[in-house]
Amino acid sequence: MLYWSRGCVTETGQNGETISCRAVKNCHKLTVYNWLRNIPADREYDIFEVRFKNTRKGFYRNVNHIELKEGDIVAVEASPGHDIGIISSLGPVAEIKFLKSNPNITDAKTADLKKIYRIARTVDIEKWQEAVALEYTTMIRSRKIASSLGLNMKIGDIDFQGDKTKAIFYYIADERVDFRELIKIMAETFKIRIEMRQIGARQEAGQIGGIGPCGRELCCAQWMRNFISVSTNSVRYQEISVNPLKLAGQCSKLKCCLNYELDTYLDAWDTLPKVRQIETINGVVFLQKTDVLKGIMYFSAAGSQQMFPIPVEKVREMVDLNGKGEKIELYIDSSEIDSGFKSAVGEDSLTRFDKSRKKRKNKKKPAARNNPGQGNNPGQGNNRRRENGNGKQKKSQEQKK
Repeated sequence: MLYWSRGCVTETGQNGETISCRAVKNCHKLTVYNWLRNIPADREYDIFEVRFKNTRKGFYRNVNHIELKEGDIVAVEASPGHDIGIISSLGPVAEIKFLKSNPNITDAKTADLKKIYRIARTVDIEKWQEAVALEYTTMIRSRKIASSLGLNMKIGDIDFQGDKTKAIFYYIADERVDFRELIKIMAETFKIRIEMRQIGARQEAGQIGGIGPCGRELCCAQWMRNFISVSTNSVRYQEISVNPLKLAGQCSKLKCCLNYELDTYLDAWDTLPKVRQIETINGVVFLQKTDVLKGIMYFSAAGSQQMFPIPVEKVREMVDLNGKGEKIELYIDSSEIDSGFKSAVGEDSLTRFDKSRKKRKNKKKPAARNNPGQGNNPGQGNNRRRENGNGKQKKSQEQKK
C-alpha cells in the first residue's frame, strides 16, 4: 500500500510496517531549483536547507559529514527532542539562501546552526507518520476548546514535531489574545508541548495553498518566502482600474503580483514629460490618460469628448514650442499612432469571432379564414377558394382570346 504525506510516498506492508519512504520531486510547497548543480563546487559546504510542513523551512549544519542528497529524509535537532524533515537544497545554493535570509550574518561558517543527526530510520518515519495523522483531529478539538473559552482567534493549522512530543499551533487574531488558559487545557488534553505562533492572512494563504485567478498555484505557496508590502500606489502607477474584487487575492489583501511589473512602469514614467495641459491653435487641451508602455498621451479640450492620441516625442516638441510662445495645430495623424491590436502573426483580430448575422425574413402565409355560413370544416372554405381561383383563370384566358 502507498501512503502520501509531506510530499513523500511511503510503501507499507500488509501488517502496516514501513517498507520504504522517499520524497517526490516538486510535490511540495516552496520548491527550489538548484541552478548551480552542474557547476563543480570549489569547497565543501556543510549547510543544508530542510523543509517541513507547508512553508516551514530551516537551515542546519551537517557536523557529522553524512553523505546527503536532495530529497533525503533526515532527523534534525529540535528543542526539545528531534524533528523529521526533507533536504530541499544543499551546496552553494543553500548557503546563498541562508545569507540572504540572515543579512546580519556575513560568514556562514561561523553561524550557530542546529545539527543534522542522521538519515531517518524506519522507526523515526513511523513515529513521524503517526504524528502527522493526529494533526487534523487535534486542530478540530483545539478550535472547540478556543471557542468554549470565548477567544477571538482562529487556529488555522497544526504542525507536529517528528518525535510527537511538541506541536506548533498557527492562529490568526485581529487583537491581542490571552491564551494562557488555552495552552494549559490543550497541554492536559493532548499530552504534548504547545507552541502558539501567530500568522497573518498572507501566511495562512501560503500554508493552505490554492489556485489563483491566473490559473496557477499561489505564489506564496509555490516560491515566495518573504512578503513585500503592496500599496495602492502600485495600482495607480500601472493605471489599473481600482476594483477591490479583482485586485484582492485569496488572503483578501492586495495581490503580490502587483509589484512584479512595478519597476518597469516606474522607469517608463520617468521618461514621460511632466505636463498637464498644452496650448494649441485650437485652444488649450488637457491630459486625460497615458498609455505608459506604448508612449502615447491622450488629450482633449475642455467639455469635449474627442480624444487626441499624441506620441511622447510629439508632446515634448509641443511643450518646447509652448515655452517659446509658439502654438501648433492639433490633429490626429494615423501614421504616427498604432493603437490597434496585433498578434505575433499580425493577422488575428479581437473581433474575428464577431460574425455579422443576417436577419432572416420569415414570410408567414396568411391563415385560412372560414366563411361563417359554412360550418366548422376548414376544408370547405379552401375548396371554394380553389374553385373561385380556377374560375378567374378561365375568364382571363377567354378575354385574351
